[in-house]
Amino acid sequence: MDFSASPTTPKKPLLIMGIGNLLMGDEGVGVHFAQGITPDQCPPGTAILDGGTGGFHLMPYLEAYEKIILVDATLGDGAAGTIRLIRPRFASDFPRAMSTHDIGLKDLVDGMLLLNILPEIHLFTVSIAEVQNMQVGLSPPVAACLPALRESVLALANKILC
Repeated sequence: MDFSASPTTPKKPLLIMGIGNLLMGDEGVGVHFAQGITPDQCPPGTAILDGGTGGFHLMPYLEAYEKIILVDATLGDGAAGTIRLIRPRFASDFPRAMSTHDIGLKDLVDGMLLLNILPEIHLFTVSIAEVQNMQVGLSPPVAACLPALRESVLALANKILC
């Protein structure tokens, strides 16, 4: 059985989604990012979503788009504030040490693969030193990377859509 979108249901072009938990310090960098950009900064056809720690609840949002740019934190993958871009196609392609919600995100990707509805995903990871329980706000090195992250994400969005 094919659960992919019907030909009469066109997908939207691009979703930029930040993932993370605002109550866990740097782990919430993706959400801080999503809350810090506005539609007028993005190319036409781009939507922005604060995905929080949504897990499987994000599936309807992801399947509605042809392409997704995700922004998320990762542990132990360089100095805090290091930005990387990867193109995961399977859950196993995601960094090993993803942050606290990685099981939900990886399970979501596997579920979408099984249903044949996985869009093209570009994942920007931001390295963090630790997950800080019950701390709101970003550490100085992670906060300092946000302008470069914004520039990189918007450049990719323009490349995808223009």
